[in-house]
Amino acid sequence: MVNSAPILILIFLAVTFIQSGYDKVMDWKGNVNWLKEHFSKTRLKNHVPLALMHVLILELISGVLCIVGCIELLVNSGRTFGLYGGIFSCITLIMLLFGQRLAKDYDGARTIVIYFVPAAMVVFWLS
Repeated sequence: MVNSAPILILIFLAVTFIQSGYDKVMDWKGNVNWLKEHFSKTRLKNHVPLALMHVLILELISGVLCIVGCIELLVNSGRTFGLYGGIFSCITLIMLLFGQRLAKDYDGARTIVIYFVPAAMVVFWLS
């Protein structure tokens, strides 16, 4: 199957972002409280709920686009939605990376890079 690698990466990204979005929705208060502490010494300390809402929206958009992209690749080898899913995934991960760097959580930032590599690969393959 020609599109196997992009499909697998899109599934990986969809699972990652939809699960993360689900966690944020189901434990909003716990996430806000943890992030307020995490960003307590940064410029984001008074904007955590708004920033979290932005990340949640981007994660859900990324996840849905990746799912639709998988379906599109399987049905007619179309690449549009998968490409947008990859691009939104990269944007979401860059936002998360920025937050981790701002909080001086370099291990957390390093972890985000692990997710960014396949997201960038899928953008390259589907471009």
